[in-house]
Order: sequence, then C-alpha cells, then structure tokens
Amino acid sequence: MDRDRQWMAIGFLSRIFKWLPHGMALCLGASLGWLLWLFSKSRVDRAEARCVRAIGVGPTDARRIVRESYMNHGRCVAEFVRLPSLGHDLEKLITVSGMENLERAFSRGKGVILLSAHLGNWEVAAALLARRGFPMNAIGAEQRDPRVTDLIVSTRAKCGIKGIGKGFSLKSALSCLKKGEVLCILLDQDAKDKGVVVPFLGAPASTPYGPVKIASKLGASVVPVFSIRKGKSSLFDLRILPHIEMPESGASEESFLEAVTRCNDCLSQGISKNPEQWMWLYPRWASTLGER
Repeated sequence: MDRDRQWMAIGFLSRIFKWLPHGMALCLGASLGWLLWLFSKSRVDRAEARCVRAIGVGPTDARRIVRESYMNHGRCVAEFVRLPSLGHDLEKLITVSGMENLERAFSRGKGVILLSAHLGNWEVAAALLARRGFPMNAIGAEQRDPRVTDLIVSTRAKCGIKGIGKGFSLKSALSCLKKGEVLCILLDQDAKDKGVVVPFLGAPASTPYGPVKIASKLGASVVPVFSIRKGKSSLFDLRILPHIEMPESGASEESFLEAVTRCNDCLSQGISKNPEQWMWLYPRWASTLGER
C-alpha cells in the first residue's frame, strides 16, 4: 500500500473512531490489532522470539502476550484519535497514584523529565497531566509520512501538549526544562550509534543518554511514569514513581552509564509486570543483537 492510500485509510479510520461510542471504538481498535497480528506472521514470529528471550516465557505464553500487545496498541490508536474530544471524561478513566512525586519534582522549578516507554497507553498520561495544569512537552518520533507526524503533533496540541521537534531536539529540550516545564520522553527505542549500550530487559541495548546528560546539566528531575490499562478495558492506573537519582554535572562517564542503567532497569521492571502491554513488534535490540 503506497503512502497516499495509507493516508486515506488513516483518515477513514480516524473518522470512524471519532464517530463511534468510546467502548465500541476501542473494540474496533482491538479487532484491527488482532487482524494485523493475524496477517503479520514474519513480524509476529520475531516479536514472539524477542519475548521468549527477554522475559523467559515459553512459546505459548509468548504468542498470547504478543497477540494481546497488538490488540492493546490497536486500542491505543483509537484512544489517541479520540483524546481531544474526551474532555472531563478523561478523569473518569484514570486512577492516579504517586501524584506527590511529580508535584514535588515540579515545585523545584528546574524542570521535570517524565520517563516512560511504549507501555499501556503513554498518551493518556500526558493528556491527563496537561488537563491538570502541568506544562507538557513531548518529543515526537518522525514518521515515514510527514502527514502522520503532523497529525500526531496536532492531536497532542489539542490536548494541551506542545511538540518540541521531530526526533530528539536538544535545543528545544533544554529550553522547556529551563522554563521549569515537563518533558515527556520514551526511552525504549534503539538509539543505534547515537546511544550507549546498557542492559534493557537483561540484554545489551543502545539507549539514548541525552535525557540523563540534560537532567544532570540542569538539575532537572527524572520521574518515571506508567499508564497501565486495567485488563482489556478503557480504564487506566497512572503510576507516578519517585524520581531516579541523576549524577551531578561533570560527573564521570561511569556515573552517567549507571544512571542510564537505572532508567532502563525501571522501565524493564514496568514491562516485566505488564508484558502484554508493551510494543513487542519493535526491534528494540536491532543495533546490538542484529534484530529485524
């Protein structure tokens, strides 16, 4: 399917997701995720092997976990499209714990890096915190079709979340943190030759170290956040954890590696507890283990 046809399909599905009642939209998203799982044998096989190696489950459990992961991310797509129209209903869908951890970090006035992964639905967390008055910024990955990138940025903007560039924009990240704002970062992506290699789910993975360097330079707090779906429902537990200790500016490279490792360990723990909600289809270890 070429990009124009993909774009037409995205537009058509977006209109349907917006038109349907919330529960039905999520059911449709889950069904589309299941169909994608069903007809993506080679990618699913690689995802299952990744799951077996990373969390030590058997092939049968890995198959179930990966299938549910596809369905969960189908629901996430439907939710993301509908986020701007949810309004006050968003508060009814999310139970928050650990808000004091974010409030304490934010009150320091040195900026907060919200650290998370492609787990549960990370977008609903940012949207809820924006509704509660936190100045939210998000770094967006550039998509193959720039129209999709623009759609993601505009949808976030309607939820009060500012996009600060495509890919990791150092200047933009520094700017918002210097203002004491909140920067959302998903750290579970392969940084290739631009990262440092530290364990992720027990295997060496190239990991972005920019967030740790920035936090150390500015004194910003790094606060882990997980927005975990309750079963297969539209409800979430938003868990805000205590901040992760960062080295002081000018610390040794070993100290920075240890800090990146602590970040990866935190994300790995969250994924291990909720493996069916992580994006197993993504080749996280491509540059270190040669995954496809």
